[in-house]
Amino acid sequence: MATQPADALKKVPLLAGLSDRELQRLAGQLHERKFPAGSTVVSEGATGTGFFVITEGEAEVEIGGQVRGKLGPGDYFGEMALIDEGIRSATITAVTDLTCYGMTPWEFKPFVDEHPEVAWTLLQNMTRRLREAQSD
Repeated sequence: MATQPADALKKVPLLAGLSDRELQRLAGQLHERKFPAGSTVVSEGATGTGFFVITEGEAEVEIGGQVRGKLGPGDYFGEMALIDEGIRSATITAVTDLTCYGMTPWEFKPFVDEHPEVAWTLLQNMTRRLREAQSD
């Protein structure tokens, strides 16, 4: 059985601490996207315009031409693109047919504007991630 959008969002650390109600609202902004096996979902160095949560299939993560990992159901990528639309740090390629739920920054920003309580949770989680990255 396929993962529902709100259930998929519960696994994203950036969104940790959001209530079930907030996650349901945010899930309403997600769109299902399908990528055939072998297709490039996002490309390293390209401008990031979306966030994806994988619900079915497997993808490969490549950085600097080297495979660095695999992603599967419950994994996500592009969450920082929701905020800064910066360049992609990796290429993500569908190894099998891939089903994801996705969202763009122009869909995410109005959600945060309408639900400002979410912004504080996002800031806390981003700060925590930054501290963890700096301590590595």
